[in-house]
Amino acid sequence: MRDDHSRAGRRRRRWSRVAAVMAVVAIVAAVTAVASSGESSPRGHAALSGAPVKTMTITSLNSAGPVYPNIAITAKAYEKWINAHGGINGHPLQVTVCDEHGKPTAAAACARQAVAQHVVAVVGSFSFLGTNIMPALIKANIPMFGECCPITAPEWTSPDSFPMGTQPLYAVGLVKRAVADGCKHINAVIIDGAQGFEAPMDNAMKAYGMKFGKVIILPPTSQDDSSFVAQATSGGADCVVMIVSETPYIAWNQAWVQSGTKAREYGPQGNLDSVSIRGLGKKLDGSIIAGMYPDIATRPWATYRQALKNAKADPKQDYNSLGGLGTWAAYTGMQQIMRKMKGNITNATFKNAVAHTTALNTGGMVPVINFTKPWKANPPFARLFNRTVVFSTIKNGKVVPLTTKFEDVSNLALGRK
Repeated sequence: MRDDHSRAGRRRRRWSRVAAVMAVVAIVAAVTAVASSGESSPRGHAALSGAPVKTMTITSLNSAGPVYPNIAITAKAYEKWINAHGGINGHPLQVTVCDEHGKPTAAAACARQAVAQHVVAVVGSFSFLGTNIMPALIKANIPMFGECCPITAPEWTSPDSFPMGTQPLYAVGLVKRAVADGCKHINAVIIDGAQGFEAPMDNAMKAYGMKFGKVIILPPTSQDDSSFVAQATSGGADCVVMIVSETPYIAWNQAWVQSGTKAREYGPQGNLDSVSIRGLGKKLDGSIIAGMYPDIATRPWATYRQALKNAKADPKQDYNSLGGLGTWAAYTGMQQIMRKMKGNITNATFKNAVAHTTALNTGGMVPVINFTKPWKANPPFARLFNRTVVFSTIKNGKVVPLTTKFEDVSNLALGRK
């Protein structure tokens, strides 16, 4: 009997050692998978404790104008994912999504709510109403962090703003690509509220010794785009560079196809996308898309793709977009900075940590960003730390990657070829 027990004991010890080794292998594999996706590895899986790290994401969800549910969905998907993987330094992340309804008063109310809730930062947001949001944040020393698409002067110039995206420079990328593709007569369409894009676009055209034939300002709530399409394609235009949001782009593309034009569209990532081209078959094939982020199918977004599945994200939304990719990249960047912080994470300590970050590496979501070096050569856009673009195209009715290398367009934005 003692021999039987001894052999059984040895077998149990051997299996215990095997199980331990297998567990270590599994942990290493999991960490490797996270690292290869461009994500930083969150700390542990212990129960979260302590005060939550509060953030807010602001965008428009219920509005007569453009809406961005993919931003809200992504912010909450990140909250769920990070809290299942150790939280923020062991603390739970608490994300509030605030709907600014496309109204200045509601946007200002979101900012006041952020102040009242003592959020650490406003993260991964997009709004046309930054001039209404930023004053309260600046006064309360709350940073606006990781925006994909700064579109107002305070976001471009305030030391409280730390965008990771390149807006409006993807518009410069569109000009660059159009010229490289041999376009000779280029018109532009800019949605009302995004006129800040026009100056760098004009500079890029000047660098090539060219001018836009026409610049059309598109109302965000236009009911009939056929007349605007006619203007945009007039004058022998072979290419049209467009800065238009996803929601109005849907009606625009219908009118574009119905017009029968042979001109080529050049539009922004997340707007000229799978949603706005839905139902049009191959009729927009060959259109060019300039963006800030590589395609969602690429390696840096592996964890994002899984997090969307885990969150059962609305499949009708486009997450291969400035809003979706930009929000995930912003929260990823935030977590990478916070995990290196010691002591309490507050709005002031986080802002200080960001301001001293010299090499934020998201594993290819965006280029490595140095937040200590504003763009001194271009004061109106001083807070654009990232000034690169990548391109996609439409092929067989689907958005597919065209390039994967980040291309710097700083000089073109300044009128230098």
